[in-house]
Amino acid sequence: MSEIENKAENGSTESAGECTAGDTKDDKGLGLGIIFFIVAFVVCFLSGTLLFPKLLYSKKEQPFNFDHQLHVSEAGDCDACHSLREDGSFSGIPKLETCLDCHSEDVLGETEDEAIFVEEYVAKEKEIPWLVYSRQPDCVFFSHAAHTQAGGMDCVSCHGHIGDSTSLRPYEENRITGYSRDIWGKNIFGIKKHSWDRMKMDDCAECHKKETGHKGYCFQCHK
Repeated sequence: MSEIENKAENGSTESAGECTAGDTKDDKGLGLGIIFFIVAFVVCFLSGTLLFPKLLYSKKEQPFNFDHQLHVSEAGDCDACHSLREDGSFSGIPKLETCLDCHSEDVLGETEDEAIFVEEYVAKEKEIPWLVYSRQPDCVFFSHAAHTQAGGMDCVSCHGHIGDSTSLRPYEENRITGYSRDIWGKNIFGIKKHSWDRMKMDDCAECHKKETGHKGYCFQCHK
């Protein structure tokens, strides 16, 4: 075999070896890239589902605890305190004047919460600064009369079984919008178990579609 043929053969062998080594190196780099992507995805996913909601929402306590179950047993249904006015508008959270129909400067019960109520608000004639879980944006118009009277809906459909509760849960406020977490719901993926799990526009439209066959027009709710 000539010297030229030997060089050509050796060159071919070396080239093949270099290609094989290069392929192994490329496969190793690709594998590391996939592993890095999976780890980064898991970290981002867990951060978004576990850490982000805790950072986005701040917890605030109500002025004092309120026992709905006790008041329902004493005063009656929801409309005993949350009633419609003569013009059809909703009174919302009752004012101090309504509370004074039953409460006075004398504490009726023995709870610490009622003592706070009497000392801090009744005695000082000061309205209670309740944090409203269901407060909607100012541009949204919602008629309780249209839903409870004309539509025959029960309060539970939107507010849940709050009448059976003996304590108030913490108020979770969105740091960006300033609204309650109840509007967007507790589940970050948007999954609902009950009709009262959240109060988004899509939920209203879905209910309207089911009950009336039409989602409604923008101007009906947005003024």
